[in-house]
Amino acid sequence: MAFRFLAIPAHRLVDFPKTLPDDERLEPQLPPVHEAVERALAGAEFRDLRARDRLRALLQGDRPPGLGSPGKGFGPSAVFAQPPQDLPALLRLADELEQLARREAGERALVWKCGECSARYAVPVALVRQVSIRCERCGTPVQLSSQQSLGEEALIDPFQGAVNTSRHELASFFREAMARGWPVLVSEGAAPAPRGRSATPTA
Repeated sequence: MAFRFLAIPAHRLVDFPKTLPDDERLEPQLPPVHEAVERALAGAEFRDLRARDRLRALLQGDRPPGLGSPGKGFGPSAVFAQPPQDLPALLRLADELEQLARREAGERALVWKCGECSARYAVPVALVRQVSIRCERCGTPVQLSSQQSLGEEALIDPFQGAVNTSRHELASFFREAMARGWPVLVSEGAAPAPRGRSATPTA
């Protein structure tokens, strides 16, 4: 299942089976990757409870959620955090998510691009040597020297990248919702279809 977070003014809340209004709504821009949000919250706590456990308790507990659905394909919503009483705890959660993202950002790599076909090559910083290779795609020589690189980026698998993106987006969303004084809601629905990724050669 997929979790969906949103925030709206308290006076705009409606009960299920109505749909929550979308003309005054705040949502994080989360990657459509199954389980990325749940994994993003792994290891984080909210009010002395694991954030993932709080989600499950709210949405799958004995008392079903009763607020309106965020949209097609999603069930009723529950209040995850309510200002002002949850403001300090939610801001701590935002800080914790960003710390987790930094800790799991992955090894740094230098990146090069083939001048002929634009194929990208990445080499962990610790393994960089000044050598020339032939592009696997078009055969053009590519100089792997640090002076000719495009710069550094994190060398992590696509799923971990989606998890860390989710952490940053959720942290920003939580802070903005609390700044506006809007309750943070969560709903559960079908997992979004994953987007395809094109593979690029790596050195």
